[in-house]
Amino acid sequence: MNYGAPVVCGPPGYDSPDWQRQAMRRGHLYKLLEGDRVVGGFVLFRRDDDTVELGRAFIEPELQNQGIGGELLAFAEGVFPETRRLILDTPDWNLRTRHFYEKAGYRRIGEIDTGEGFPLIQYEKRLEA
Repeated sequence: MNYGAPVVCGPPGYDSPDWQRQAMRRGHLYKLLEGDRVVGGFVLFRRDDDTVELGRAFIEPELQNQGIGGELLAFAEGVFPETRRLILDTPDWNLRTRHFYEKAGYRRIGEIDTGEGFPLIQYEKRLEA
């Protein structure tokens, strides 16, 4: 779904097979299955000893608004128990995901110029020991 996108799109490279292959080599990929069908997922990238980046999180549109995204996010926050800081970004036009992350305790920390006509909003959440 395009929650506020000026055209049908996602973040830069969201549908790039090359990006996905790189993510498989560099990150830790997780998928959410309904039977044999992938209906959601995300990738985690370790940045340093206490920081992990959440990338490319998604839930199929027909399964949104059922609490699954919150469960997925809570799971991601607990994958690496030593993590003290989780970071992520989302397009500025996506008011829905921005609200979702802010409701989950993420704090806006900056913007990234994408060169695509819109910035990505950067968020972080400090996790307890």
